[in-house]
Amino acid sequence: MLSQPPVWLIIVAFLGAIGPLVIVHELGHYWVARLFGVGAEQFSIGFGREVGGWTDRRGTRWRIGWLPLGGYVKFVGDADPTSLTKDDDNAGASGAAFDSRPPWQRFLIVLAGPVANFLLAIAIFAAFFAAYGAPATSSRIGSIVPGSAAAQAGLQPGDRIVTVAGRDTPTFEDIFRTVSLRPGETVEIELVRNGRSEVRRATLATAVERDRFGQEYRVGRLGIGGGVPEVKPVPAARIVPLATSYVGAMITATWDGLAQIVTGRRPVSELGGPLRMAQIAGQQASISLIDFVQLIAFFSINLGFINLLPVPALDGGHLVLTAIEGVRRKPVSPRVTEWALRGGLAFLLGLMIVVTFNDLAAFGLWDKVGRLIG
Repeated sequence: MLSQPPVWLIIVAFLGAIGPLVIVHELGHYWVARLFGVGAEQFSIGFGREVGGWTDRRGTRWRIGWLPLGGYVKFVGDADPTSLTKDDDNAGASGAAFDSRPPWQRFLIVLAGPVANFLLAIAIFAAFFAAYGAPATSSRIGSIVPGSAAAQAGLQPGDRIVTVAGRDTPTFEDIFRTVSLRPGETVEIELVRNGRSEVRRATLATAVERDRFGQEYRVGRLGIGGGVPEVKPVPAARIVPLATSYVGAMITATWDGLAQIVTGRRPVSELGGPLRMAQIAGQQASISLIDFVQLIAFFSINLGFINLLPVPALDGGHLVLTAIEGVRRKPVSPRVTEWALRGGLAFLLGLMIVVTFNDLAAFGLWDKVGRLIG
């Protein structure tokens, strides 16, 4: 078992992972806005008092805030960083006002942030596939664990698994990823046996595993063995499509995990927050640069995904309001928008409290407090 990395490495790794992702996200908004002629007043990395920055020839203030846990781009005519109040002082920035653009342009500007995060993840995986190849273990069953979920469902060696729980599984890695997210669930498995398609139902086992740092995770188990794991070179023309497919599979897995928590199939205690992310970043950085860069790709996917959730104050909430405006042919009333945004901020604050509580529990803080009290 590996020892936990030092606190300084955790902090440096977390900032080194989150900082670039925020920059990429905000640059997505910024460049699409520039494409439509929208001016930007501020481009901020971090929040709070400015500790450094410069103003470009278009009047945009590029600034660094003292709290490096996020960022924003403020357009001419846009709301302030809290998205609640207008600021008529454009600080000399040139370009059209954000709210003067038609709804479809504003929709694309908002959408560009999460898309930029997905594109970054695709670029990272494409670089890995070009340099090292890609895992390509067949989805054909090599062996069955006696008494396992697979054995009880009647699966046999030689069967080729096509889908699990409605998810395509072209490789054994896809099977593993899909099954791991569903401990204790009963799932449908589509397979091909002797050229004929069949559907079986299996109740997945639940296993508790420990990673290299001793942290425990509940995972699903089907009880099958695959072929010999292979990493095969990827033809140049297939690198980007394969990386895109890989990112799409990870987005689907993220959606599955969130849906399971919302529907109660997984406990809310499994939600992690910034403290947990920082710990994982430090752990991966302590292993190798390659592991750390792969983690950045995963964080980038999650940042894009979370921002697309239809919660006011997130990009997804703005997309919903803009889409409603496009359908109604008139803006949503300022009062409705304000209350929606305030509600979204309250939800995010409550969620932050929950995930921070979970993070501290994962670190064992509450157990230590309980022992002190007891």
